[in-house]
Amino acid sequence: MELKRVVVTGLGALTPIGNTKDEYWEGLISGKSGAAPITYYDTEKFKTKFACELKNFNVTDFINRKEARKMDRFAQYAMVAADEAIADAKLNLDSVNKLRVGVIWGAGIGGIETFQQEVLNFAEGDGTPRFNPFFIPKMIADIAPANISIKHGFMGPNYTTVSACASSANAMFDALNTIRLGHCDVVVTGGSEAAVTIAGMGGFNAMHALSTRNESPETASRPFDGTRDGFVLGEGAGALILEEYEHAKARGAKIYAEFVGGGLSSDAYHMTAPHPDGIGVIAVMKNCLENAGLKPEDVDHINTHGTSTPLGDVAELKAISEIFGSHAKNININSTKSMTGHLLGAAGAIEAISTILAMEHSIVPPTINHTTVDEKIDPELNLTLNKAQKRDVKVAMSNTFGFGGHNACVLFKKID
Repeated sequence: MELKRVVVTGLGALTPIGNTKDEYWEGLISGKSGAAPITYYDTEKFKTKFACELKNFNVTDFINRKEARKMDRFAQYAMVAADEAIADAKLNLDSVNKLRVGVIWGAGIGGIETFQQEVLNFAEGDGTPRFNPFFIPKMIADIAPANISIKHGFMGPNYTTVSACASSANAMFDALNTIRLGHCDVVVTGGSEAAVTIAGMGGFNAMHALSTRNESPETASRPFDGTRDGFVLGEGAGALILEEYEHAKARGAKIYAEFVGGGLSSDAYHMTAPHPDGIGVIAVMKNCLENAGLKPEDVDHINTHGTSTPLGDVAELKAISEIFGSHAKNININSTKSMTGHLLGAAGAIEAISTILAMEHSIVPPTINHTTVDEKIDPELNLTLNKAQKRDVKVAMSNTFGFGGHNACVLFKKID
């Protein structure tokens, strides 16, 4: 059967550097850091005392207080970003066939704050199990797309993909294939996460995964820099409206880009560490290019996973050099995690939005906070250091990897 073409017609973003798609983009191209001291709890005894929290965000500006109390923050963020994307796509919710509109979402952890609070409440009590009746529905990772579906009446496929930090890229690839195969006309996809909690930060600190640059949090996320010491945890959500091309064209929708392919792979190596030679990363980018029917030399821009960890950054850039060969030095490579921090299960979505907007505006956001050369990194690679660069981006790739060796890659192209 002939596969349907899939395009992006709506975007929504709720990030540490901007609470809308447009604010997010302005933060990106200006090189804004979202890292600051944590405000959610007392960090005195924590190794890492900072994160990339949302700024000036009040959920009751978007969701009434009664409904918001039934949702963990990760689900609240999902609702806000999805609503922005739906509005941006100018979908007529009265005329669209809701049986053919799906919601496929990504979350690496889900309601960790809800779980944490309910367990703490029990531990501090007299042993009587007085749990909130919304405990389970607030916590489960699949509740975010469920809430979006319930609000808008979307009756197509509805589920959450969980593959650690690759979750929302996984969700996007599933959504792409759902439309390609003719099962849906429209899919709301993306991801959300809200793990800046005592359990989230404490757990990642115990793994020695987080930066401890407490004296200068705004410079702590420094992908590819020789002095990087771990990632900075972020929170938020990204949402994309994917639509079958003819469906979008028939209603006169604005088309941001064509979603031309994706790929998945596994490192099959270690619970948390990447394969040092980037074998799984090589496989996922190769799979993505083949799925899209494109050649390595077609790619202009890669938004890397680039978390600012000593091992991961080197392995990914090795893999890029292996796949793209001499063309690698012609690609604008960046890591927007230098500004947003690492949004875990939401990372793939907000970084896909960055690649799409780079294509639309012909500007590649920078990798900020780079001061020291890492001798393990090829100096000929253009890592778009410290300042945005103008570039006619026709094809853009976004990489997202997760603990457990989960690798996902998505590819977008300017519409013909």
